Amino acid sequence: MPITSFQGIFSKAKQMGRKRLAVAGADGEEILEAVRNAYEEGVIQPILIGNKSRIQLLASRRRIDISPFELVEAKDPLNSCQKAVELVQGGRADILMKGGVGTAVLLKVVLDKESGLRKGKLLSHVVVMEAKAYPKLMIVTDGGMNISPDLQTKVELIKNALWVAHKLEIKLPKVALLAAVETVNPDMQETIDAAILAKMAQRGQLGNLIADGPVAFDLAISSQAAEIKGVESPIAGEADILLVPDIATGNIMVKALIWLGEVEVGGIVVGAKIPIVLLSRSDTAKIKLNSIALGAIICEEGG
Repeated sequence: MPITSFQGIFSKAKQMGRKRLAVAGADGEEILEAVRNAYEEGVIQPILIGNKSRIQLLASRRRIDISPFELVEAKDPLNSCQKAVELVQGGRADILMKGGVGTAVLLKVVLDKESGLRKGKLLSHVVVMEAKAYPKLMIVTDGGMNISPDLQTKVELIKNALWVAHKLEIKLPKVALLAAVETVNPDMQETIDAAILAKMAQRGQLGNLIADGPVAFDLAISSQAAEIKGVESPIAGEADILLVPDIATGNIMVKALIWLGEVEVGGIVVGAKIPIVLLSRSDTAKIKLNSIALGAIICEEGG
């Protein structure tokens, strides 16, 4: 059965056993709180990388017991990222988490051709959302990494999201190729891309999924909206994966739902050798916790 909630994600993560989480730049109170919570949930075994004395000071200030956690000294943010990646390469960590280091610094180390963690053709950001008004989880990509994806990039975004969907035990994901309208408009490149992707999916070029587009967001999540618009679509009201046209659309949509729609959210970067928990500075401790649990269930078997 497909996983339909974050409660289900946590249940699966616990069943899989603790995954080893390397935190690059762990000297942050919110970071330590999220890691502590994930540890107490039985999801991860943390490795905290950074300035040991500062990490210990912040943990003491928040009354967070870090005695069960391994601490690794690092002299600066770049060194923290390098040591975290080394732990992954050495088989000592299953998940990588961005702590108090710059995203650009972390990704530079992750994408290094000699010692990095690149695995697939593309790294992409995937958000999983649980909304009270929708009966299953929604997977949104990409609102965090790929700015203005072309057609081939969108193919890789779908493949990365499909991998996450399968980890959520969704056997035949339904993919909504989002646009502002349901008709192909030569002046709107996203509608052209969506039509091509839909045909590729129909011919089995994108993997084991059903895709349709261009479709607007309301049609993707509501069969009633499709009926009112007079649009027949195999994914209407049943979308598992939402492919957004660009990073701005995805970022704005997800943040609007977080702040106004009371949705549960977790986000990760996929396409590397291991999941990467890459968070926004405004993300709550709960979003951080959800993201860690999501990363734990999509680790490779035996990772």
